[in-house]
Amino acid sequence: MTMTIHNDLVQGSDAWLQARCGIITASVIGKLITPTLRVADNDTSRGVTLTLAAERITGHVEYVHPTFDMQRGTDDEPFARALYAEHHAPVEEIGFVTLDGADSDDREYKIGYSPDGFVGDDGLIECKSRQPKGQLIAILSNTVPAANMAQIQCGMFVTGRTWCDYVSYSAGLPLFVKRVHAETDWFTAIEAAAVAFETNITDTINRYNNNSRLMPRTERRPELDEIRI
Repeated sequence: MTMTIHNDLVQGSDAWLQARCGIITASVIGKLITPTLRVADNDTSRGVTLTLAAERITGHVEYVHPTFDMQRGTDDEPFARALYAEHHAPVEEIGFVTLDGADSDDREYKIGYSPDGFVGDDGLIECKSRQPKGQLIAILSNTVPAANMAQIQCGMFVTGRTWCDYVSYSAGLPLFVKRVHAETDWFTAIEAAAVAFETNITDTINRYNNNSRLMPRTERRPELDEIRI
């Protein structure tokens, strides 16, 4: 396996988007794995494959307008990271990390991950911005939401880190921090999903090339991206 740290990439920049173009990332790996840690084969997983196949074909990542929750998450992340650094440990900001790997049958895959920060030699942080109700649930239950576990475990899989502190932030409420350790079962599931994805996306692109070979080509219209933004 080869891990590459791209420190020069600013999260959200055009270069960062290009680095993610057409590859699975920790933020979507959960859509490729079932709750029982099997490789998913459903409308959601097929939708991920089609989206990323389109990116590989066009070389372009479509702009997604941020929802209110997405924007709040972007705005709150620096506050969460600073508070964690003040009360727990220093944090090193990282732009983007990629892992080029192969399973025991030499089937290759690539996974990307945008860490919210490295901690020491072994740790990560994954910051989430929550509405007050969600923050109360985290504090009262003292648990990490199951919906975030795939991303957290994938972050450790990609980076080789052995633990990740889940950092839940909600302005006006205490910072919630919960440590998650790497789990072999999750790593096995992530690798299986990544290998299956590469098989499926290759088949999808081959069928696209065959079916579209006689169709007239169109040109991208970059001005539309400016209008959407």
